[in-house]
Amino acid sequence: MAEPTSTEASPTRAYVIHPDLGHARTQRREPEHALAEAVALAHALPGIEIIGEEVARLREPNPGTLFGKGKLAEIGERLEAAEADLVLVDGPVSPVQQRNLEQAWDVKLLDRTGLILEIFADRARTREGVLQVELAALSYQRTRLVRAWTHLERQRGGLGFVGGPGETQIEADRRAIDEQMTRLRRQLERVVKTRTLHRAARAKVPYPIVALVGYTNAGKSTLFNRMTGAEVMAKDMLFATLDPTMRAIRLPDAGGGSSGRKIILSDTVGFISDLPTELVAAFRATLEEVLEADLILHVRDISHPETEEQAADVAEILGSLGVDEDVELIEVWNKIDALSEDTRSALRRTDARTEGVQAVSALSGEGLDDLVIAIDAHLTRALDEARGTDIVTLPFSDGRRRAWLHEAGVVEREEATETGLRLHLSWTARQKAGFAALDGSSDGGK
Repeated sequence: MAEPTSTEASPTRAYVIHPDLGHARTQRREPEHALAEAVALAHALPGIEIIGEEVARLREPNPGTLFGKGKLAEIGERLEAAEADLVLVDGPVSPVQQRNLEQAWDVKLLDRTGLILEIFADRARTREGVLQVELAALSYQRTRLVRAWTHLERQRGGLGFVGGPGETQIEADRRAIDEQMTRLRRQLERVVKTRTLHRAARAKVPYPIVALVGYTNAGKSTLFNRMTGAEVMAKDMLFATLDPTMRAIRLPDAGGGSSGRKIILSDTVGFISDLPTELVAAFRATLEEVLEADLILHVRDISHPETEEQAADVAEILGSLGVDEDVELIEVWNKIDALSEDTRSALRRTDARTEGVQAVSALSGEGLDDLVIAIDAHLTRALDEARGTDIVTLPFSDGRRRAWLHEAGVVEREEATETGLRLHLSWTARQKAGFAALDGSSDGGK
C-alpha cells in the first residue's frame, strides 16, 4: 500500500547573516551578540528552520550587492551546500542590493525590517494591531521597487515576504499599494475612535496605571502573569507579546493582606534595537498606555551579556515616543535566577542601596514582595506630588459619583449642607479628568 502523502508544508530553510562593518560599525553591540539576536528573531517566525549562521565582516558595504565579489561567492557556495531557501540579513538591505543578491544566490532574501514585519504580522491579534502591521508592511513594500506585492493572495498568516503565489514576479504596483494604504488608514481611523471610547471609559476607573516596558524577551509577560494571575503568552521567544494587555490588581497591604492599593497593570510590546521606523509610528497608538502611565516598570534581563545596551535602546525608544524623563520609573532587574548565587546576592544588595532599582526573578518569585512595596511607595510619592485640592458639591441623590470619589481615595473630608454633600478633595489631574468623564461634565459638579 502506498505511503500516505503528508499535507504539512516543509519548513523554510533559512541562513542568517549579520554584516559587521568593523571600524565603520555604529551599533552598540558586539557582532556575535547581534547575530545571536538575529537567530532568535528568525526562530520567532513559524515555519523557519535555521540551517546556518555567520558574521560576515566587511570593510565597506558594496552599493550594488552589499558584500564584495569574493565574499559574495564564498557565501553563495555555503548557501548552495546547505540548500538554503531563504537568507536573513540582519541589517538594512536596499531594493537594488536585495534584487542582486537574490539573483546571485538564487534564494529569497529578507532584511531585518522585513523579518520583524513578518513576525509582527504573525503575532498581531487585535483588529488595530493587524491594521497597523499591514499599513507598516505596505509602507515598507512601497520602497521595494523590485518586490512583488502579493498581499491580497498570501497563503499564510504572515505578510507574504517569505512565500506566496506571486513572489517570483519582480514587479511593484504603487497605485494598488497606495489605494490599499488609503483603505487601511480609513479602517484604522474607525478602530482608533473605538479605542478612544475605551480609553475614556478607562479614565473613569479611579486607579493608577503601571506599565511594563522593556527589551523583547526581558520577561515582562512572565512578570505580568506572576503579579496578576493572568495567562498572557509568555515564552522564551522574541516578541511573544505584541498587543497590549491590561488587568486590574490589588497590591498587598503592609501586613500581607489584600486590602492595599488597586492598580491597572499593562503589559506592552517588547522593544528592540533598530526597530523599523514604520513600526515605531504604527505602534505609537498601541503604546499610549505607557504615555499615560503613573509609573513605568522598565523590565531588564539582567542576565543578558548586553543588558546595558538593551537598556539604552529602550530609553531611546521611550524618548522617541515622547515619554517624559521626569516620569516615575523603576528598573526591574529580572532573571536573577539565571545568575550565580554570589552575583544574585550582590545584585540584591545593590537594589537595597539604590533608589528605583529592584532585582527579581519573575520565574521563581524572588524579590517580588520588595518590588510590590517599591511600586506602592513610588505611586504614593508620585500621586502626592501631582495632587491638587478642590471642593466638590454633590446632590444627596448622586451616590454614584460620591462612591467613585471614595473608591479613588481622594476625599479628605465630607460635610452635609442644605443643598447636598460638600467634599474636600485631594486628587491628581488624571483623577479629576476621570471624575469629569463620568457624566461628561468639565467642572466636576462644583
